[in-house]
Amino acid sequence: MDTGSIEMPKSASGLPESQVTPEPGLEKRTRRKFTPEYKLRMIAEADACEHGELGAMLRQEKLYSNQLSAWRREYAERSVDGLSKSAPGPAASRTPEQRRYEPLRQENGRLKRTQAGDCE
Repeated sequence: MDTGSIEMPKSASGLPESQVTPEPGLEKRTRRKFTPEYKLRMIAEADACEHGELGAMLRQEKLYSNQLSAWRREYAERSVDGLSKSAPGPAASRTPEQRRYEPLRQENGRLKRTQAGDCE
C-alpha cells in the first residue's frame, strides 16, 4: 500500500545531506609548538615591519597579536631563556621544615600589614 511518502535521495556517502562528515585532516587539531629561534625571528620580523605590514605578517604565519606580545614580554624579562617554555610539571613537595615555617610566614605577613595600617 502506497502511503504517499516520498523518499529523499541519499548522497554518494550514504549519509543525509544535512549531516556533514569532517575531512580526516581537520578532525583533531594539535597545539603548535614554537621554538625559541622561531619566536625570536618573529619578534625581529615584527619589529622590522612598516606601518600596516604587521597584520599581513601575522596572518601569513597564522599567529595572533597576543602571541607576539607575550613573546616580546618574555624576551624582555628573561632574554632568550624566557622564550623556551618547559611544560609545567607537578608542584614540588614541601619539606617538613617549609611546612613548619609556613604559619610563621603568614603571621609575619599579617603583622606587617597591621603595622602598615597603624602607621598611616
